Amino acid sequence: MKHNIKITTLLLLMFLVTQLIGLTILSIYSPKIIQTTDEEGRELNITTYNLPFGMDPPQNTDPGVNLISIIIAITIAVTIILILMKFRAELFLRIWFFVVIIIALGISLNAFILSLPYSSLIALAIAIPLAVIKVFKRDILIHNLTELLIYPGIAAIFVPLFNIWTVVLLLILISVYDMYAVWKAGFMQKMARYQIEKVRVFNGFFIPSINKKTRELMNKIKLTKDKSSLKQRGIKIPIAILGGGDIVFPLILAGVVLAHLGILSALIISAGATLALGGLLLFSDPKKVYPAMPFITSGCLIALGIVYLL
Repeated sequence: MKHNIKITTLLLLMFLVTQLIGLTILSIYSPKIIQTTDEEGRELNITTYNLPFGMDPPQNTDPGVNLISIIIAITIAVTIILILMKFRAELFLRIWFFVVIIIALGISLNAFILSLPYSSLIALAIAIPLAVIKVFKRDILIHNLTELLIYPGIAAIFVPLFNIWTVVLLLILISVYDMYAVWKAGFMQKMARYQIEKVRVFNGFFIPSINKKTRELMNKIKLTKDKSSLKQRGIKIPIAILGGGDIVFPLILAGVVLAHLGILSALIISAGATLALGGLLLFSDPKKVYPAMPFITSGCLIALGIVYLL
């Protein structure tokens, strides 16, 4: 087992809750067809998703072209992050994460208050202080609670760009990349450590795992009023992490399935992803590092096969 049963259960619950929140938000932002006419009087159907901050996708985009564009964008983003890591541009990365967090949180929060006037401004007013605490104060509880809303907001932007087969291809390609980045190149682990230790912002779930022995040592330090850090005293606190990509990509697939095949089919996808992640956490070697996406994608594809059989 990768982590103890308590941490494993908590990770799985957080993953599943994010999927369910995401499907709720995506259903709220489900497309609506508006009929209008052009300058020559011809009838036009315009699809709108009511996303805030001008995030509605362009009309009549091609899913295949969107897939290629997103793959290129991901490649560029990873390259930029690796370059910034080399030059230790932590402040720039923090600002980058800060902006993305505000937008994603704003989109998710806006979904629940759409009926209010100026809902997007209210959502921003809530998102900004949460992002400040998350990025600059590093509160573990706020970090994980906001993660539950960040990925649904990101998914709401990307779901309209895909059909089922292009998003399946995206998950397969991301899985191949994940295997290479973890098992071959090893830079995924370096990126995670850099985010946690230097940038102090991690995109994903982040749960300290304090065992009984470590807790006793920490209590002794408190009693002796020793101000030295745990690191200086050689006390290491294990952490359980699950990367943001492992959370958002299955949610994007579930969202696309929701749009095309309905809520029951989308729930089956989320269940397949959760079971696959659970299998990985339960049966993996705690001393080894595993890419999660190949396992989650396998669960998603099995679930998608079940959807089509039903």
